[in-house]
Amino acid sequence: MKTKGQFVISLDFELLWGVRDKKTIASYGKNILGGRDAVAKMLEMFDAYSVKGTFATVGLLFASNKNALLELVPTKQPSYANQNLSPYNDYLSSLGTDVKKDPYHYAADLIDLIEQYPEQEVATHTFAHYYCLEEGQTVEEFEADMEAAKQAAKRQNIELKSLVFPRNQFNEEYLAVCADKGITSYRGNEKAWFYKAEKGADETKLKRAFRLLDTYINISGHNCSSLKEIAAKKPYNIPSSRFLRPFSTKLKILEGLRLRRIKKSMTHAAKHGLVFHLWWHPHNFGNHQKENFGMLQKILEHYQELHKTYSFGSATMGELANIINGLND
Repeated sequence: MKTKGQFVISLDFELLWGVRDKKTIASYGKNILGGRDAVAKMLEMFDAYSVKGTFATVGLLFASNKNALLELVPTKQPSYANQNLSPYNDYLSSLGTDVKKDPYHYAADLIDLIEQYPEQEVATHTFAHYYCLEEGQTVEEFEADMEAAKQAAKRQNIELKSLVFPRNQFNEEYLAVCADKGITSYRGNEKAWFYKAEKGADETKLKRAFRLLDTYINISGHNCSSLKEIAAKKPYNIPSSRFLRPFSTKLKILEGLRLRRIKKSMTHAAKHGLVFHLWWHPHNFGNHQKENFGMLQKILEHYQELHKTYSFGSATMGELANIINGLND
């Protein structure tokens, strides 16, 4: 029996923890605050269009205040060769006491909001935005980080089932740890060479240029996956199909091509019973919200058309893992 296609959305929910080694509150704070507002709007829009999303959440965001955050910090911390990558050291001392004084680093209120939408999934983006391919860190340190993420979620009665690797630094050697911590699925990368998971130092301008071009012109293919492919190995790799790049005033003339690229791949998935996996960060919508939400609305409207025509489904990463388990039984 032919299986129906599935539309999967995952969001890298990280606030400033995801960019703190590159940006500051002064340089990027408005985007982070805008991203907080965007989460509520995304939830409303997902609900209106009957679409499900996986909010892969940095574990540090579960804390409602600084004392609670410090209680969660693992004793075994990443020993990156580049210590600027670590959120520990002196960085924690700079945090405000709670979300009211520091909305850039706490999000227990937003996690509670996501929980009010039972169709959505709260997943993990590791505890401290852990970089699995950077020099110096070890699998034991990653295990400590994942245990901290698990405990942070447990405090809010959330069981983590899905994982998104920060900076898409997928590490095959760490999957056994993921399985041991109850992770049933993760978001892998597209197969093209310019999407290959690598440490930050190996990210070249050429690779970024190809990824940018692929946003508008089909270079890497549709990047859709069959359930059979995904089911090949546990935890299940539900690879990315497309990053929903934020609106750019410099490239606004190409918006039509950006939308067309996404819609064509979604249609391909719907027609052939495949999985199309779209992802972005909430803070990508922190600026130019009208344009970014306008694009998202057109994508969700297209999903509804495909749902009516081809029974194209919508599933969280955790749900897709359950669907595959059902097929394997």
